[in-house]
Amino acid sequence: MVFRFQHFVTRPNSPEMPRIARAEGIYLWDGDGHRMIDGSSGAISVNIGHCNPEVTAAMQAQIEQLTYANPMQWENGANIELAERLAALVGWGFDAAFFVSGGSEANEAAIKLARQVALARGQDARRKVISRVPSYHGATTALLGVVGDPNYSDPFDPLFVSHPKVPAPITYRRPAGETPEAVTERCLTALEDTIAREGPETILAFLIEPVGGVSTGALVASDRYMTRIREICTQHGILLMFDEIMSGAGRTGRFLAAHHWPDCRPDIVTLAKGVSGSYAPLGAVMAAGELVMEVRAAGGLRHGHTYIGHPLSCAASNAVLKVVEGQGLIENAARMGERLRAGLETLASRHQAIGDVRGLGLLLAMEIVRERNTRSPWPAEAMASEYLVQCCRRNGASFYSRRTAGGSNGEWLMICPPLTCDADQIDELLGALDAGLSEFARTMPAAVA
Repeated sequence: MVFRFQHFVTRPNSPEMPRIARAEGIYLWDGDGHRMIDGSSGAISVNIGHCNPEVTAAMQAQIEQLTYANPMQWENGANIELAERLAALVGWGFDAAFFVSGGSEANEAAIKLARQVALARGQDARRKVISRVPSYHGATTALLGVVGDPNYSDPFDPLFVSHPKVPAPITYRRPAGETPEAVTERCLTALEDTIAREGPETILAFLIEPVGGVSTGALVASDRYMTRIREICTQHGILLMFDEIMSGAGRTGRFLAAHHWPDCRPDIVTLAKGVSGSYAPLGAVMAAGELVMEVRAAGGLRHGHTYIGHPLSCAASNAVLKVVEGQGLIENAARMGERLRAGLETLASRHQAIGDVRGLGLLLAMEIVRERNTRSPWPAEAMASEYLVQCCRRNGASFYSRRTAGGSNGEWLMICPPLTCDADQIDELLGALDAGLSEFARTMPAAVA
């Protein structure tokens, strides 16, 4: 047997993953010809749907013109065009762009940029990145030190430096008697206490997802939380870094999720996934030009990869963003997100398995519980959310599920269809999810037993 990716990430005797045969628009077809909606946009990344002819044509044109240019020796037109396009979409004076091959690379490059900013300012003691628990920011060895999920990091503890962590403001699973407002204040106090304990002069950055991804199931913090973290970082000279790898590129109904909180402008933003629609590997670090000029004046950014600014990836991303702008998909994400959320809340009123619905725009999640009134989770060995995914596939929709830290923080389905979906397709998705939940309710007890 030839060992493939699935065999590396699953246990012995795990069922075979279904094989995808083709995809078009928001639909997938498996090897048996069964059609289903891509209800999670792949890995919350296929923002404009599959096999868009405008994007594939742009990629073909780029292949015929230029496939690669050494980024240490050459600029290329697709790179320049994408930098200018993203600067306009991000705004806020973020006119510096650095392109890599994906989200993990983007976050690592952002941390390296932050460190070199500190060195340029003569602040060598700033070496620590505060992140949240739970959180996920990438799979490289260095990033495991900031990831707030022991399932990912524990096996590799000897290989990386662990950074300080603070609790994420999760209001669904909170101590008995604690209000959502109290959760916010507890988490803000934890941030301030951690800075004081570690020493403000040692803190390089605070790294968060402004709207959570798979690690928190589309967590949205309060306005109070967002405003205060900006104030706290500013007070102590700490860079505020937003991981918008999942939430960016229009998914929340704004180009950046950060745009929902104009009083919480970050210092550095990372993008990936939807920014190229998964048509080609691409990640980006965005920052204000004056920040980058400090590093340039001190000798330049000491970082790079063979494929930074790759012309094919940049051409694909340019074409994807043209579709996003030209078809008004950011505004559509806001409208369809409202319709989808309303439908999910209706389903929650009928299905005990849905404990919570949260998110913004078309970055939504529903938490899966065994009993809604007590918010009691299914036991980890039940693999409830994974089983629900199978039920939904049989009923016409494919979703991405996740259990953080082995399920200790709950489990959820990410409900994140492509930004191109219309009202009829939202209703179709909700119908498939409804049927999947009904099958889950009928058969899950037997599956556990």
